[in-house]
Amino acid sequence: MSRPDARPCRAATLLFALILSALTWAPLPAVSAASSPAWRFQTLKAPPRVQVLDASGVVATFTNGARTVNVRGPVRTLAEPGTTSATVTGATRVRLLPTPFTGTVDRTWLEAALADSSPDVLALSLQYVAGAPTTLDAAGRVVSGDASYGPLQPDGTRQEGSDFNDYLGVRWEYDAVADLPEATQLGSLDCSGFVRMVMGYRSGLAMTLDPDGVRLPRRAHQMLSSAPGRVTVASTGAQPTSTAGLAPGDLLFFDASTDDGTAVDHVGLYLGVDSTGSARFISSRKTADGPTLGDVGGRSTVTGTGHYARAWRAARRL
Repeated sequence: MSRPDARPCRAATLLFALILSALTWAPLPAVSAASSPAWRFQTLKAPPRVQVLDASGVVATFTNGARTVNVRGPVRTLAEPGTTSATVTGATRVRLLPTPFTGTVDRTWLEAALADSSPDVLALSLQYVAGAPTTLDAAGRVVSGDASYGPLQPDGTRQEGSDFNDYLGVRWEYDAVADLPEATQLGSLDCSGFVRMVMGYRSGLAMTLDPDGVRLPRRAHQMLSSAPGRVTVASTGAQPTSTAGLAPGDLLFFDASTDDGTAVDHVGLYLGVDSTGSARFISSRKTADGPTLGDVGGRSTVTGTGHYARAWRAARRL
């Protein structure tokens, strides 16, 4: 019995092999970095925010109405050995969106933030503590380094009023108003001046002298009432009972002085939970003569019964 012609079968087999080869070896179309991660999105409340998650956990947290975003990065330790043995170890980086978050995650921005190795808000804040090395900008001007709180006064106290431009020694324009630096305050930052240096001048948040509800104002009590972002811990006039609503990078507000009634008079930046289990912050204060996360003149924590813990009143996420 004669066998059917096998050539059509061989031809079909060869054609299939060629097609398979083309599918296997042809270059794959480029996939944008923004669409490549296997991310999940979770909406949370109090405050309203969106968490981005992957198989390892939380990648980033975006808060509605705020520009500050907590982004995952390599584990690091924040420390100031000369003033405290406590340290803050974690993987959180604090970055600023170009505009306040409205509920939709910009994947391209997040990919860039995850790859960003430049100093974040928390790292910038440590560039002004005691012993921090001096760094210069392109113009040869000191842009960071060990900052004082302010010049000594005849009574031995430190003068208030040192803003970021006083530290830098530069004139700063606010709309039609110019703020000239005080020569005696060169290299100095009071508590709100320190926040404006880190969040404003170094991180790019717009600033103002007169509160307008859009830009970062000059004084601590103004920052609580009219800075951009949203209040995450509202003031009741007493120490809050929980730190659950805090995230690294939040502004913390205090009634730290006894000579001005019950007004908010001090502000700092929340760093996270420290090695003792306490919620630790960094701020510029007279007793330490400048920015510190240490315990000179009172523990830099808002938990417990220390001076700043008892003086803590509220928090805002910029």
